Amino acid sequence: MNEPPPRLKHPSGWFAAGREVARAIALLSDGAFKLYIHLCLNADRRTGRLSAEHGALAKALRRSRRSVVTYLDELRRNGICSIQAAVNQHLGGEIEMCDAFWPYERARSATKTDTVAAYIEQCRRLLSARRCVGSAFTPADERLAALLFERNVPIEHVEHAVLLGCARKYVALINHQSRDSIVSFSYFQNVIEEVRELKMPTEYWRHLQMRVARLEQQWEHMKEAAAPKYAPS
Repeated sequence: MNEPPPRLKHPSGWFAAGREVARAIALLSDGAFKLYIHLCLNADRRTGRLSAEHGALAKALRRSRRSVVTYLDELRRNGICSIQAAVNQHLGGEIEMCDAFWPYERARSATKTDTVAAYIEQCRRLLSARRCVGSAFTPADERLAALLFERNVPIEHVEHAVLLGCARKYVALINHQSRDSIVSFSYFQNVIEEVRELKMPTEYWRHLQMRVARLEQQWEHMKEAAAPKYAPS
């Protein structure tokens, strides 16, 4: 006699603990993983976004604000989320979970890129999330983003091009084939065209996102090791 499958007591509060969670637990410290779980439980399931300020997160996790800042940086460095800082200390910033670590299918229609200003802002956020991009988003960068919007280039193509371009840059930096950071959005212009031709499956970009996170972390460690050490006087 077949027994009915077990049912969740509170299905509305659950998320699917699948491969995304398995990837995260292999990358994160205990505190950062606890924060990741908290974000998965509380972010909007359609968009993967959550507005939260450090004090509220610290209270929810029973950790200090400083610990929360450290955990958020760990999540960002590992490509698990992007963070848009608040305009002042009294408002909460916005955290957005990255696809490779978000357990739900994202509602792409909810991505706020239906206006040129929103598209430009999303391009700005994609670049600011990567440590190998070493300059502010300039007016020239904004014009390029506006041109891409006018050409109806999906923001996902820009996102994938930033991943691919940064992966190549990190490899060059780590292998001492380059010493310079990326200083312009135009660096990715040809890569965007390349991405449009590649037509790779979603799983490829998820894998690349994790690879970029590892490369970024490796490069950060190399910079720290190479930094001059000053003995106390």
